[in-house]
Amino acid sequence: MPAEAPTPPARGIDPRSLLAIRDLELRARVVVEGLWAGLHRSPYSGFSVEFTEYRQYSPGDDLRYLDWKVLARTDREFIKKYEDETNLRCLFLVDVSRSMLFGSQGWTKADYARTLAATFAFFLHQQRDVVGLGLFADELVDYIPPRWKPGHLRRLIAALEREPAGRDTRLGHALEQAALLCRKRSLIFILSDFLSPVAEWEAELGRLTAARHDVRVVQMLDPAEQTLEAGSAAVWEDMETGRRVYVDPVEARAGYQENFAAHQRELNAAFDQRGVAHQVITTDQPLDLALLELIQPRGAARRLVRRRNQ
Repeated sequence: MPAEAPTPPARGIDPRSLLAIRDLELRARVVVEGLWAGLHRSPYSGFSVEFTEYRQYSPGDDLRYLDWKVLARTDREFIKKYEDETNLRCLFLVDVSRSMLFGSQGWTKADYARTLAATFAFFLHQQRDVVGLGLFADELVDYIPPRWKPGHLRRLIAALEREPAGRDTRLGHALEQAALLCRKRSLIFILSDFLSPVAEWEAELGRLTAARHDVRVVQMLDPAEQTLEAGSAAVWEDMETGRRVYVDPVEARAGYQENFAAHQRELNAAFDQRGVAHQVITTDQPLDLALLELIQPRGAARRLVRRRNQ
């Protein structure tokens, strides 16, 4: 039986302390190094690596994977051929529209999403995986093709460090552009609040999955957006349209929560229909634990931990 991915620790890095670090690359390094330290301290560190078959040794092969027991028995040299030994090709699509500038915790959804994307990119770059980035609002405003080369990670993080300049969200248009640019089959993570109507982007999401991309959605929400626990009555302004309206959270809460739950059901149905993994991450969640959640679906954590232990 394959070993299961390590169970994350009960406590993680406090988002307030982490997001107080101004340098985005340093934030990413803190999370990734802390994550690996936790994995190596866990009872799962050093577990055996699965392999699918043997193949004949060729000059230049890594001797770490030579099966010495088979050599002793047969006097023949065989290499264990491991599962998923090819590198991942990953593209992060990150929402930089105005709605991502909302935050009730002292930081915004944009701060959290950009840090999570930078951290995961740093994590994958260490595995020599191929990583790219697309930033979108009403369109794809920046696109860095997936690559692995010196300086590429720095370029990704520099793009993420720029303050969001987008206004409206047109997720469907951005996904259509990404599909045209990303021709090779890839693992695509979409980081957004997904508060726009499903009908505006559902067809374009379907085109990505029809192209056989492995699409995974990270819905980034502020805790107040789930409950409308937002203080006293006041005039609120829509961050994308500028429309102002008087809202009493106490009176509006029940209807808001009902509408929010209906929207989430519609999201789940759209994602399930297309086989898209959907995770909700709130901005008060420790970011290292969020990263563990992100890499666990469909065996990704097991594959990446294996590669690290090799």
